[in-house]
Amino acid sequence: MIRVLLAEDMHMIRAALTALLRLEPDIEVAAEVTRGDEIVPAALKTRPDVAIVDIDLPVIDGITAAAELRERLPSCRILVLTAMGRPGQVRRALAAGIEAFLVKDAPGDRLADAIRRTAAGLRVLDAELVASAMEYGESPLTQRETTVLKEAARGASAEEIAARLHLSAGTVRNYLTGAITKTGARNKIDAIRIAEDAGWLP
Repeated sequence: MIRVLLAEDMHMIRAALTALLRLEPDIEVAAEVTRGDEIVPAALKTRPDVAIVDIDLPVIDGITAAAELRERLPSCRILVLTAMGRPGQVRRALAAGIEAFLVKDAPGDRLADAIRRTAAGLRVLDAELVASAMEYGESPLTQRETTVLKEAARGASAEEIAARLHLSAGTVRNYLTGAITKTGARNKIDAIRIAEDAGWLP
């Protein structure tokens, strides 16, 4: 029997996944959590074989929590499940040593198969997601451009960013222009989207 911990904050999705997995004769849902900071305590208590972790969790994101789980409970293998197969997320998951990465719209039998393969010690990675992740490569942005773009993504104006970073508003705008150029974006909003999708805004 493969014991599974399920970390998903969307109640309907979590209930559907639990119901789906209960149909499998060799898979048991040992624990369910809704927040990233609940993953490690629940795993240490229930000792699952596989943790199915959503990326976009409250308090602590799924990949950060998964990396901590690997350190605290190495016997538990991790399957990251997400609605958005962003290349940057795939790279973060790979860098964290996560064994499996699957999008939520995959057929139900693929999830059960991925759990079995993950429990058996195999890597389960969507080929298209991995190829896309490798295509983006490393960030072309400087550290300062990354910081400024990250602040802009939070909704801060050039003047607010300048005050926080002890720069002039003109310098902030220059960094934003550089980020727009290097990402091949049309404008600031487009640059933020491209950088987030590529995983260049940690």
